[in-house]
Amino acid sequence: MKKFLIGIVSILLLTGLAVSASDLIIESKTQTFNEADNKIKFNGNVKVSVDDLKVIGDSADVNVTKDQKLDTATFYDKPYAFEIKKNKKREVKANILKVSLISKVIRAEGDTQSVVFEGKTPVVVINSDVQEYDTKTGLMTATGAVTMLYKEIETFSNRAEITTDKSGDLKKLVLIGNAKVKQEKSESYADRFVYDATTGNLTAYGNTTSTTVSDDGSKLVLKSSYQEYNQKKSIFNASGNVRIWYQDYYAAGPKVTLYPGAGTNKPNEAYFTGRSSITQGVRTIYADKIKMTMKPKSFDAQGNTRTVIKNIGSGSDDNMTLGL
Repeated sequence: MKKFLIGIVSILLLTGLAVSASDLIIESKTQTFNEADNKIKFNGNVKVSVDDLKVIGDSADVNVTKDQKLDTATFYDKPYAFEIKKNKKREVKANILKVSLISKVIRAEGDTQSVVFEGKTPVVVINSDVQEYDTKTGLMTATGAVTMLYKEIETFSNRAEITTDKSGDLKKLVLIGNAKVKQEKSESYADRFVYDATTGNLTAYGNTTSTTVSDDGSKLVLKSSYQEYNQKKSIFNASGNVRIWYQDYYAAGPKVTLYPGAGTNKPNEAYFTGRSSITQGVRTIYADKIKMTMKPKSFDAQGNTRTVIKNIGSGSDDNMTLGL
């Protein structure tokens, strides 16, 4: 997951437009300036260069302030921005691209796609309705049907926020609204995901559901109000109305910690704390602590244990008595 998140940050190629020390070169078939609306207009095969960054489009205009400073450059008609360094190419496509030369904010609008290539292979792809990057704060915001793809990892959300430090390294990733993270046979849903690059923790808030499928096809489903995954140790912590389904087991409790099996990053042992229960068929066991193991399949209940077996008889004549 960490490599995926760092890869996402590398698409922020448009920061080059905000570097004041660089020369901005604009070529086009025609350039006109209207003092009434304070705009320089460029039409026909517009090409913009800032260091290694190139922007190509059919038309563009630049607002000019009253003191003759350049304000916002707007590129129309599906402009294409790209940067090539060594073996890596970064590109952004959108219906409209806006670059504020004063506030240092870059905004891509309409069918926006950002891609990072290594050689000819796309390694990171981000699609959304709008993508905006604030070069002062290091915050990139993508809104509207946001999807991110890095190799076998996919994310979906209504909104995504990526924060980087001055070196361009990832600090935090937030997925907001109908969020989903999917990797191979595992997927998680939540109202909100937060990834902290410092701790390596991926935290899910609100209506969280995580599902993983083992090599033999067995599915484990975990639902709770809150989930936290430590990628370094492959450990899950969940709390708030925790429920787990695995084959014919159903376990529930206030809090659980899941540990991976030896040589794998998939959960194999679930430790429930607080008054919890585990059900198999008609039998339900209640205890203060419950350990549930997937392979080999077993469970261990400790502390004030109580077993309830439902429907052991049927009909009033079959009720169990001492015959008195």
